[in-house]
Amino acid sequence: MNYEWILFDADETLFHFDAYAGMQRMLGAYGVEWEERHYEEYQVVNRPLWVDYQDGRITAADVQQRRFASWAERLQVCPLSLNSAFLSAMADICRPLEGAVSLLESLHGRARMGIITNGFGELQQIRLERTGLAHHFELVVISEIVGAAKPHPEIFRYALEKMGNPAPDRVLMVGDNPDTDIFGGIQAGLDTCWINWKGKPAPPGIVPDHEVTSLRQLEELLALKSGCASR
Repeated sequence: MNYEWILFDADETLFHFDAYAGMQRMLGAYGVEWEERHYEEYQVVNRPLWVDYQDGRITAADVQQRRFASWAERLQVCPLSLNSAFLSAMADICRPLEGAVSLLESLHGRARMGIITNGFGELQQIRLERTGLAHHFELVVISEIVGAAKPHPEIFRYALEKMGNPAPDRVLMVGDNPDTDIFGGIQAGLDTCWINWKGKPAPPGIVPDHEVTSLRQLEELLALKSGCASR
């Protein structure tokens, strides 16, 4: 486990992503009286869009345009304005997950670190700056900018090229989603660590190199196995 680089997923790996609270905050700014059914209706549209995006059938722009289309019609505003308001709300409420700050501080100076996310550029940098974690990361790879989403090999090729093409087995991919983070990392030849928060069985055919149930456990694992390569 002598890693030169550690790549992290962002949402629900390092950062709490509370879309319910974000949507509630966003619609409240438009004077909408919030009901739980509003979130359920949103996810009926949103979840299939993300599956199609990760599978390469639609673009990031399609997701941003279509996921709030019905609300845009009701409120008589542009769908992209609602999308921006939602991302702004998510930045406002974002916080690191338990153990994230300690983990990153323990790795700082011992390994080079990056983020590879199926997110939108509008949210990523402001979130890193507001949480005070931006200085830990030399690389932030965003699917919207690359034009390919995890688990597609292209986003991992792009990241490795930006990293100077280190040996894949010197790179650890850490994430909470076995279908995108872990499968994508395996396909790219990287070592992988699945943060299995709820202790679920892995999907068939997906076998991570390491599996933990908390960021604290990951920190201990890296320390116990002699840590990471010095710069």
